[in-house]
Amino acid sequence: MNKDLKRLENAFREQRLEPDSKVKAEAISAAMRSFHTEKKSAAAQGISEQTRLKEQGGRNETLSNWRRVMNSIQSKWTYGLAGSASVAVLAMMIVGPNVGDVLLPQESLLENPVVANKPLKPENETALVDNPQNREATGLSSPGVALNEAVRDEGVSRVANEAADLLSANRSRQQSQPQLHFNKGVNVGGAVPATKSLSIAPSTIDVPSQQFQGQGRDKFEAVDANPVKIVREDPVSTFSVDVDTASYSFMRASLNSNVLPQKNAIRIEELVNYFDYDYDVPTEKSAPFKANVSIMPTPWNAGTKLLSIGIKGYELPQVETPSSNLVFLIDSSGSMNAPNKLPLLRNSFKLLLSTLKPDDTVSIVTYAGGAGTVLEPTKASQKGKILAALDSLRAGGATAGAEGIRQAYNLAQLSFKEGGVNRVILATDGDFNVGISDTEALKSYIERKRETGITLSVLGFGRGNYNDQLMQTLAQNGNGNASYIDTLSEARKVLVEEAGSTLFAIAKDVKLQVEFNPALVGEYRLVGYETRVLDREDFNNDKVDAGDIGAGHTVTALYEITPPNSASALVDPLRYNAPETQFDGDASEYGFLKIRYKLPDSNTSSLITQVIDTGHAVQTVDAASQDSRFAASVAAFGQLLRGGQYTQDFDYDDVIELAQSGRGIDPFGYRSEFINLVRLAKSAAALQPLKQ
Repeated sequence: MNKDLKRLENAFREQRLEPDSKVKAEAISAAMRSFHTEKKSAAAQGISEQTRLKEQGGRNETLSNWRRVMNSIQSKWTYGLAGSASVAVLAMMIVGPNVGDVLLPQESLLENPVVANKPLKPENETALVDNPQNREATGLSSPGVALNEAVRDEGVSRVANEAADLLSANRSRQQSQPQLHFNKGVNVGGAVPATKSLSIAPSTIDVPSQQFQGQGRDKFEAVDANPVKIVREDPVSTFSVDVDTASYSFMRASLNSNVLPQKNAIRIEELVNYFDYDYDVPTEKSAPFKANVSIMPTPWNAGTKLLSIGIKGYELPQVETPSSNLVFLIDSSGSMNAPNKLPLLRNSFKLLLSTLKPDDTVSIVTYAGGAGTVLEPTKASQKGKILAALDSLRAGGATAGAEGIRQAYNLAQLSFKEGGVNRVILATDGDFNVGISDTEALKSYIERKRETGITLSVLGFGRGNYNDQLMQTLAQNGNGNASYIDTLSEARKVLVEEAGSTLFAIAKDVKLQVEFNPALVGEYRLVGYETRVLDREDFNNDKVDAGDIGAGHTVTALYEITPPNSASALVDPLRYNAPETQFDGDASEYGFLKIRYKLPDSNTSSLITQVIDTGHAVQTVDAASQDSRFAASVAAFGQLLRGGQYTQDFDYDDVIELAQSGRGIDPFGYRSEFINLVRLAKSAAALQPLKQ
């Protein structure tokens, strides 16, 4: 080991490296100015997000050698370097003969803000090692460890050989290479000029906030698919409507990253209801929707039929839209520091502003380690003030989400609009880690608050740390909607194109119930809605909360039904105590549909009924409407993503063929996009690779 150390020492002594006196003086002067500036300013120091310096001319070989030595140091050495063999000395010796003339490898300066923020002085050779931030940046473990105690023999030998070779090679090249200088006077924020020198003012360099890198911590509620029910034993199916679409957008974000979404991220009803369908529109506000029923052969099982029940909400004329009192509750914690989180969130809310009337009010509450009001209730006509508040938001700190919710509700109550829309819109990745984070506690709080007339909607952002389970609970119990924003186009769809359906409810506590006729239906299975299933007695109980429907919104529910004694039946008939047929109705009826709802200003429900009979059925898939075929293709895709428990041999190619036949008029391209997503699923990975 002593022999290796001697060789390393000789390599550095072959030519005495003296700093350029003029450059050294300028560097010291700049450092002193920076020191006095920092004492007077609380601004963060370091390097902000800048354009990388590029390799120029003949430096490629030098930079390659630099990377090879640094990789060797990081992978082979166990302990930190100290004294004259520190990483700081190696860096300066290898890349340039003068302290003031340091050749910048592509990954040294702008990717290591600690190096750029310190004067490179030969008198302070251990500075980089003794700083804990620098130890983390360079991968070294602890300072002040003697070289003969900290470095393995093999590592020293490798570095000594490579350092000696590189020093010799660099000396022969440096006479002809242009240099980059550490001097004052040039801002590094713009493009790097193609000149021989680059000057950097240490006092103007900002430390970048580290972008949040979450992975594998998305949280979804684990639910099993609805089971097959025997009509003779359980003829009635009851559930709450659902108009959320978060599952579809999250699925799209996953597939666009070439990864299949996890099974529990898929809620089939949200995939189906992401799309608009051409259902009959009610003409009276007092009867806010009507049922649209169709029956077709099931595309994935020729022995069963697919019952589709669709409703579309009454469309409010523009003059009838109520005033809005909106509180933007924005997660500004450190986990939101990513391009697809806080920056996308700001731009999404800017789009929503374009849909508001001048007299509508907007407030902004943010939360990180704590919570606070950024913008008091402000008229939407003061758009510049609202935009300035949004642009001022920065990410950092922990996530006190519960405190933010409490303050947002209080602010909404202060500016409450009688007869208007009073809503808190929570925008977050759902990562509550300070204060109350228990789902049941938050659910209880929001249930009580909705009685005051203030509702809660949720906009989800980001992947890798996304808490869908919490967000679904908040939205469902807050009588609002849950959406996932993965692109600005999705923000426009949710907050601009569908603003009426997301903000203005035309019916609340909407429940559907179907009673099947055992003469024509032996088995049935509700496709999706696993988290919305209600008990039979809940249907007539007006105290039981259910989903709301916004103006012009469509809701679709699908049942797979099996004829009695069919070879496709999944449940064998009973041998003992088999019930006798008991049916007093019309033998042409498949079932009886009931819809219960409340008008927005009422606490008493109304009832709509409709017979489902053979007149609603077609004999072939091709004879079904385009909307029915497309909805079936989306439901099939969702089932495949969840494992394909009931889809027989139906595969992605079959989904594509069925979707293409039902695409129809597609003015915004949403259906075409779906077909492309199915193609992506054919080759997507089952698990996201670990980020290095």
